[in-house]
Parts: sequence; structure tokens; C-alpha cells
Amino acid sequence: MLRQFTMILLVWGGFAAGAAYGSEASIKQGFQAKFPNATTVESVTRTPFAGLYEVVFDGQIAYTDEKLDFVFFGNLYDVRGSTERNLTRERSAQLNAATLSRSVDQAFKRVRGNGKRVLYTFEDPNCPWCKKLHGELNGMTDLTVYTFLIPILGPDSVEKSRAVWCAEDRAKAWDEAMRGAMPGGRRDCTTPLEKNVQLAQRFGIRGTPGVFLSDGRQIGGYVPAEQIEQALNSVSSR
Repeated sequence: MLRQFTMILLVWGGFAAGAAYGSEASIKQGFQAKFPNATTVESVTRTPFAGLYEVVFDGQIAYTDEKLDFVFFGNLYDVRGSTERNLTRERSAQLNAATLSRSVDQAFKRVRGNGKRVLYTFEDPNCPWCKKLHGELNGMTDLTVYTFLIPILGPDSVEKSRAVWCAEDRAKAWDEAMRGAMPGGRRDCTTPLEKNVQLAQRFGIRGTPGVFLSDGRQIGGYVPAEQIEQALNSVSSR
């Protein structure tokens, strides 16, 4: 109840002074003006709570009143029913899922079996935990894996990532990299490596691997196959 009370205080405090902006578009403009370091205000949406708006900027979520008198960063909970819902977490997952699905041209794809289940991974070819994850995924089926290469462990990681991306068979080149070898072939193609690092920063990924489900939930770094299976099943049961 303390969390709910905090949110109510913020909303009612916003009614005390200032002129209302009046619309999502004007709130977006006003938020950008008050926070110029928020490089991109992506959306402003009215929440289920009267007078409270969700602001999405640079992949982050904030809340404000219609006058922009107060801004709140944190989790918004719906405690109206018998089960408490973390609306911020749910919304973050939705945003993640949308961003990942429209960024798949920056990832290479591996399909096992019918490929009906989907994972997104952020990996460095020299990451030991990525190599362990690779072994786990090799034992799974009916799975599509989109891997975003983020070479964060040094110049050799950059070279290997370029070699994987420039290869005719990226999945085969990735297998070679996971064995510790430098994939052969060209290195002079255009790569999405810088974009991938920016994407990882958007999701708050500070190490590799990072593993996401198709619904946008992050399930951790290295995850054993059994736990991955459970997580994938939880997507299909939602």
C-alpha cells in the first residue's frame, strides 16, 4: 500500500500549480524542454490513473502529471485486484519486445527444428559464459535464436565479430568462434556492431550474454537449457 500511496501523492501534488499541457503531444514537447538531455521522447500515454501520464524516452519509463510539476521514476503498481501487477515491468517488456523484433536485421539467425519459439541473445565471441550458453542452445530444438554481436571484450572480439558477420554462413562462423577459433573470410563488410552496442545500452546490458524472450522479458545472462525451456513455456502459456 505504501507504493500506491506514494504514486497518489505525486499525482495530487501535480494539481497544485501550473497550467495543464492538455494533450499527450504537448506533454511530450514540455518534457523534452524540461529534460533536454533526454535525447528522444518516444511516446506519452495516459495511464489508468487519473491525471498520470507515462513518458517513454531512450527506452526508459517515467511518469508525470498533466502539468509536468512532478516526475516520478520507479515502478507503478496496480493493486486494485487480488493480484498485484507491476505495470512498469509489463510495459518495459512490451517496449523491449517491439524494439527487438524491429532490430532483427542487426542480428544473425539460427533455426532449430520448426523454429516456432524465439530467443534474442546479446553475445561476445570471447565471452566464456556465451560459450556455455552456446552448448545449452545446441541441445534444444524448435527454436529460433537471433544473436546480436556486441564485441565488448577487446580488439580480438571486434575482429571475430566482424568475421562472423561478414561470413557467408554466419551460424557456422559463430560455431567456430565459440570453439575459440578465428573464423576465416573477409572482414570488410558493413556491420551493425556499433548499433548493437547502443541497443545493449538501451536495455541496460553491461555484460554478456544477455538473453531475452519474445515477449521482451530478460531471463538473465547464462541460463541452463532446463530454465530456458521453462521460460519459453511461460511465454506460450501467457
